Amino acid sequence: MDTAVKNPVMIYTEQTPNPESLKFVTNKMLYKGTADFRTADLAKEWSPLAIDLFELPYVKGVYVCNNFVTVTKEFNYNWEDIMLKLKEHIKAYVQEGKTIMNDGFAEAMEKIEAEKGVGYEYTGEEAELVKKIKDLIDTYVKPAVEMDGGNIEFKSFDQGKVTVELQGSCSGCPSSSVTLKAGIEGMLKRMVPEVTEVVAQMG
Repeated sequence: MDTAVKNPVMIYTEQTPNPESLKFVTNKMLYKGTADFRTADLAKEWSPLAIDLFELPYVKGVYVCNNFVTVTKEFNYNWEDIMLKLKEHIKAYVQEGKTIMNDGFAEAMEKIEAEKGVGYEYTGEEAELVKKIKDLIDTYVKPAVEMDGGNIEFKSFDQGKVTVELQGSCSGCPSSSVTLKAGIEGMLKRMVPEVTEVVAQMG
């Protein structure tokens, strides 16, 4: 008896707050972690799935996280024209068991982050504050942002200013700046009085 029968891949779409991005959710774990590809260049090295999608003329960005792929489209296409094609494309790719991500991506990204100076050490009271801010973002903000097909990462804390990076559907999303200011900044200021503002850099 052949036990290697693959479970059928189920896939459905979810809207994101960004009209240019759509979330394609599957019933398989694609990649434990977050992988944000704004350009085909980074994808070439790390994600056969993202490269495959970038070959389609209407794909502008690919974001892979857990069991979903968020695709950002080129402005001059309509979702009604391309959504089913993309859905079938992703489904077929996953069903065939092709490689989603190459090994070593997370480590490589951590190295790049460290080289950018993101990981510079905080000391004393500031280190405690940074830990608190990171924990709040991870606990309260990340899950909500992930539901919308995106991601948020803490970048730095400097004299009251928290810098975060927005990825996936959040990048370039019209409502993300409102979410950032009204939601995240408001919460952090309440929970950590030392925070004076929250600003975003796009990955």
